[in-house]
Amino acid sequence: MNRPYDALLLVSFGGPEGRADVIPFLENVLQGKDVPRERMLAVAEHYYHFGGVSPINQQNRELLAALKVEFTQHQLPLPLYWGNRNWHPFLADAMRQMRADGVQRALAFVTSTFGSYSGCRQYLEDIERARRQIGDAAPAVDKLRCPFNHPGFIAATADRVRDALQRVPPEQRTAARLVFTAHSIPVSMAQSSPYESQLQEACRLVGDALQHPDWTLVYQSRSGPPGQAWLEPDVCDYLRGLRSDAEIRAAVLVPIGFLSDHMEVIYDLDTVAQRECDSIGLPLVRAATVGTHPAFVAAIRDLVEERMASRTIRLTTGTMPPAPDECSRECCQPPRRRPAFAE
Repeated sequence: MNRPYDALLLVSFGGPEGRADVIPFLENVLQGKDVPRERMLAVAEHYYHFGGVSPINQQNRELLAALKVEFTQHQLPLPLYWGNRNWHPFLADAMRQMRADGVQRALAFVTSTFGSYSGCRQYLEDIERARRQIGDAAPAVDKLRCPFNHPGFIAATADRVRDALQRVPPEQRTAARLVFTAHSIPVSMAQSSPYESQLQEACRLVGDALQHPDWTLVYQSRSGPPGQAWLEPDVCDYLRGLRSDAEIRAAVLVPIGFLSDHMEVIYDLDTVAQRECDSIGLPLVRAATVGTHPAFVAAIRDLVEERMASRTIRLTTGTMPPAPDECSRECCQPPRRRPAFAE
């Protein structure tokens, strides 16, 4: 196997791990953005609701541990590093350690599955900014493709939904609506990215794998100003409308747009959406994210191996081609106003 790469860098959003971290973390997220402080303080309350701890950092530690085992079992001798956009361990610190360890060229797996500015190009900008901070001898970093239609991601998601459906009472199961959710983004961002089409394809593939064609894609966690158009429908609006459909007996939320059960899952879905369904009497079950599902961990390893071996054949399922290794200049452009909160 040709080995042009000598490390894997896990790149993520980051999150606070205590109450004292919350405001400094949010100030990092909002740096350079025109967001009222009242809005920041309102979002801080979401974190305080869970003791100021976002699960995202711990889930990244668990993913790194699972990848280490996967790499060892498949004789893939790449050291693993981890750097965040907005909180410790910061991306620049990770790359500084990589330089000290002699890493020259690394692959990066970004904890975002679908192509958009905030989920793809902005991370490329973060990587380049960190390289500039390091200066001479900063390792080169190439981002792995988005795995939206990789068989491992689809199989892991379908498995999580299958488990969730088993928690729906049998008499409600066949009449349960699968409600896939993803982070809403500005319409202007969506128009310059494959975000919607990739999400629709992934949802279709999971529905087909489960032989459960009754599904809908909705959006959550909008953070922009009222006058800016964002992708809809909102998950809570949709769930309220679903209650009036006599044929629907329950809803299964599937956070397909998220790889781990971090803040925007445990607050916006497990807290707000659950409260909404309780108030309207709609039975609700939430599927787990793929997290460290073995099929997903194996998919990341496959993404690494395909690049290291310069494979021309990319593992995919469905009808859409795989995401490119490198985006075009026109793809995934920023919106007119950048979203502030998007773990």
